[in-house]
Amino acid sequence: MGIELGALHWMYVLFIAFIIGFMIMRRDTSILCILGIFLLSLTATSSLSHSVSAVFSSFIYAITELLPTILIISIIVSMSKVLMATGINESMISPFARLIKTPALAYWVIGLVMMTISYFFWPSPAVALLGAVLLPVAIRVGLPAIGVAVAMNLFGHGVALSGDFVIQAAPKITADAAGLPVHEVVQASVPLVIVMGVVTTLSAFYFLKQDMKHNRIHAQPAMLTSSSSVQSTPLSSSVRRALAIIVPLFFAIDVWAMFALHLQGGDATALVGGTALFILVVVSLIAHKGKGLEQTTSYLIEGLQFGFKVFGPVIPIAAFFYLGDAGFTTIIGDFLPKGSHGLVNDLGVALASTVPLTTQVATVTITVLGAITGLDGSGFSGISLVGSVSHLFASALGSGAATLTALGQIAAIWVGGGTLIPWALIPAAAICGVSPFELARRNLKPVAIGLVVTTVVAMFLV
Repeated sequence: MGIELGALHWMYVLFIAFIIGFMIMRRDTSILCILGIFLLSLTATSSLSHSVSAVFSSFIYAITELLPTILIISIIVSMSKVLMATGINESMISPFARLIKTPALAYWVIGLVMMTISYFFWPSPAVALLGAVLLPVAIRVGLPAIGVAVAMNLFGHGVALSGDFVIQAAPKITADAAGLPVHEVVQASVPLVIVMGVVTTLSAFYFLKQDMKHNRIHAQPAMLTSSSSVQSTPLSSSVRRALAIIVPLFFAIDVWAMFALHLQGGDATALVGGTALFILVVVSLIAHKGKGLEQTTSYLIEGLQFGFKVFGPVIPIAAFFYLGDAGFTTIIGDFLPKGSHGLVNDLGVALASTVPLTTQVATVTITVLGAITGLDGSGFSGISLVGSVSHLFASALGSGAATLTALGQIAAIWVGGGTLIPWALIPAAAICGVSPFELARRNLKPVAIGLVVTTVVAMFLV
């Protein structure tokens, strides 16, 4: 099952190491990623003009892949601005303000609600649903915006997505690749998901409390603090209270529709985005009357400016990492070695085929393999590889196929599904108005601790 690694693979690894190093040093990596794209293309094609063009093409590819997320964030921000300008936001959050009294309570309540919704509808629409309503409440009781982002991110894109107990898209992919029934992978993942979730969220909360205690967190949500070109337009108390009921009701209907119509992922996100657009239009027309048409456009422009401002630094990095998967063929062309399944997957296969096999080595290798395949930022693209390698390892060991498969699935999705790769965790970061790179750095230590503990537990379950 081994594969020969060529110059493209080693160059990709080298640039990943440089990028991670720059991120740790809190330096911008955009130029490094552009250089990496250029050199990878030049190595593959030996064409200077093609390589220069590939840099631009990679940006187009990255923007195309990220555009649905950019758009939903921009629309939610536009809607939030009109709600804040009219005072509806204040009326909406007042019931929650009475329930959430402390930063700790805000962290756990937001996290658990996020996890519950994400199990049924996946995290991206859940972020959009919760962020606009619960973020102001958390800020008001003293939980920094970065803390809200951590809670939504770890519980949604981490705990809920890695287990995926309800929708079961992830277990289906890994189970098919491992030649196992889906229910076996789901059952095997339960203790591992619990261990990973408990260790990671508790660790993150501890580090967050320590930083708050020593005043090391000063981030404020850009959505709430950025200057707005739209003047405050207070409504009458009766209209404001009525709209404060209607707006959450519309989103509650969205939740019901997602469940009744089995809308998931992009379809669920589109429903939330469309609802937010209609809310924006209706509230703007009610509040601004004759100027409603123009003001609606102003709100949309502000939201789109915010979305692209947040995503701007991420596009070059995403463009580089997309080269590790299907993006390479699309952007550069069919220049990978024969039999290659993408740079990232090739590296994972090479790792799995070169290690001596014991229970301990197998579990550690599967965790590392899952993490490597998550580097493309999707979390899902490499889990079929994880399933097939788990099957081979289990055949050699004589047991543990389901546990190894579940472990690799958890590692891949926690790393690539939205807790460590900056562009994958953008929905939570953007809604909370914090840097996705800062959120990734804050998640790094808790997720690493969680993966180590979960891998050790898996050793006893294999």
